[in-house]
Amino acid sequence: MSVKGPAVLGRPERTLLVQQRSRADEDADSLLELALLARSAGACVCHSIGGVRRNPDPATFIGKGKLDEVRRSVESHGGELVIFDHALTPIQERNLEKALQCRVLDRTGLILDIFAQRAETREGKLQVELAQLRHLSTRLVRGWTHLERQKGGIGLRGPGETQLETDRRLIGRRIKYLNKRLERVSAQRELRRKSRRKVPIPTVCLVGYTNAGKSSLFNRLTGEGVYVEDLLFATLDPTMRKLVLPDRREIVLSDTVGFIRQLPHSLVQAFHSTLEEVSSAAMLLHVVDSAAEDRDERIEHVNGVLEEIGAGDVPRLLVYNKIDLCPGLDVRVDTSGTGPGAVWVSARSGDGIGALSKVLQDLVFRDTRREFVHVPPQAARVRAFLYDHSVIRHEEFDSRGGWLLEIDIEAAQWGRVGRLAEFRLCSVPDTAESAVAS
Repeated sequence: MSVKGPAVLGRPERTLLVQQRSRADEDADSLLELALLARSAGACVCHSIGGVRRNPDPATFIGKGKLDEVRRSVESHGGELVIFDHALTPIQERNLEKALQCRVLDRTGLILDIFAQRAETREGKLQVELAQLRHLSTRLVRGWTHLERQKGGIGLRGPGETQLETDRRLIGRRIKYLNKRLERVSAQRELRRKSRRKVPIPTVCLVGYTNAGKSSLFNRLTGEGVYVEDLLFATLDPTMRKLVLPDRREIVLSDTVGFIRQLPHSLVQAFHSTLEEVSSAAMLLHVVDSAAEDRDERIEHVNGVLEEIGAGDVPRLLVYNKIDLCPGLDVRVDTSGTGPGAVWVSARSGDGIGALSKVLQDLVFRDTRREFVHVPPQAARVRAFLYDHSVIRHEEFDSRGGWLLEIDIEAAQWGRVGRLAEFRLCSVPDTAESAVAS
């Protein structure tokens, strides 16, 4: 018998989910998460099977008894696809397909499929294709001898190149091409980051577990209308918008892809150029789903991915979202401890957004002071220094060739300015002419 092909176009595939834990007390909530992933991919989940086995079977991952149970469930439910909540080896995947007579997909393949559906930008599509090809290259376990290519010429006749070898060569060539394209994309991103550094606007990135409400919070803060849906990985391509804080200072807010348990390493590698935005940010807003029972574990998973991409030392603020779903939770701010501060908000109702903006303003600009200074013509090098360091927010000229400057400057830079030349501090309402007269 042959393995069943994909479902008819437009009809969700009838899917069975399988999870095998190594211990009975191990977290079983990941099976629910697997169901959410499957539905996000468009599958129709008709049955779930769990089990406990200390050591996976090297041939089929699950034992013979559990394999018979899964086979019977496939037959009784008319299953077309079986998804395992684990990373399967190519041999295990092939043996399972042979035994179950339907397609088998592991957790990595499922996440890659979701990413392929969500990618919108050219860069996102390149990154997903690269991750898919890296995953596929380990699944080429058979060649087709009827497609062998014969070499011509005396002494060169032989079996030639099998289809397996041809596929490996073509995939390797495509991977090399995609790597070069993404290297150019990474270089372009670095140029854009350098351009942003010339402007005194820090970047703050929203990070967190998938479906924690990052995009909803992004829309609430910026007034934008980016796509929001109650799905895992609803947002894939990063979005950046300007955010004006209560004291009129500006930051760039970036909405990034969500993280998840057992995030495929190939995806972390493929999305490295995108995730560089996270590691180079001035601050991270770690959005947490307050209503999730395993929120502490999710925080640990996100912290692990941040360490992996080199963003472990970036300052962060915990934002506990969805307090409207948690009776007894109210808006509050906790920044008194030595660890990351925390703010409790609801992106849906808007509760706590003002408090979050104020805390964000204080943390991002805690090492920055705002000053109004009058620089006389003979101290032009002070003005040149301030422009070189992109700290001037507003400038007025006076009738004697001097300048009244509004600046946002760090303490270390302010000390250097004081050593350059003579200038005078002004009050906020001063104009250039009043500053000269006084």
